[in-house]
Amino acid sequence: MKNILSIIILLVLALACKDVNQSKSSETMVHNHASDQVETNSSTKPLSPRKMAMANVGDAHIHIDYSSPGKRGRQIWNGLVAFDQVWVTGAHRATSIEFSQDVIINDEEMSKGKYAFFTIPGENQWTIILNENFDQHLADDYDSKLDIIRVKVLPEVISTSVESLTYEVIALDDFNGEVTMMWDQLKITLPFKIVNH
Repeated sequence: MKNILSIIILLVLALACKDVNQSKSSETMVHNHASDQVETNSSTKPLSPRKMAMANVGDAHIHIDYSSPGKRGRQIWNGLVAFDQVWVTGAHRATSIEFSQDVIINDEEMSKGKYAFFTIPGENQWTIILNENFDQHLADDYDSKLDIIRVKVLPEVISTSVESLTYEVIALDDFNGEVTMMWDQLKITLPFKIVNH
């Protein structure tokens, strides 16, 4: 009888220890600042991770915050991304671009600040839109009345296929720069100039 009681007590203790260890491991989380994603210990990665692109042009800092979807074998242009419709130019939250100084885009002066970066993709021409409302999901709350600037650009076909949507901020000199967005075999470019007050 004592042997049976001892076995039962050992089993109960073993099960209690196992439950404690499982709850501890499920609570273990790591914050990854590079992608701004909270990840568990599993190997699952987000399909459209948050990324940043930034550079200094002279004394000005330009910062882009976006989600980077992957191609994953899908048709992107006029497939996943429809032509002639406002697109968040990323995934999930609106892509944002922030200028630390006033800039000139398409011969128009824009105040420093943070803006949503939308586009209207087209087969032969794209429209790049900078809009006041950077804090929104996709283009759900997009309002053209809040557009600060619209710029027509020609898409460029590139020889290499880019798997994940990628932004770059490129300093050309102390006053001129450009923002590029590349995905699949397409690239668009938005030139800008820092206002020298």
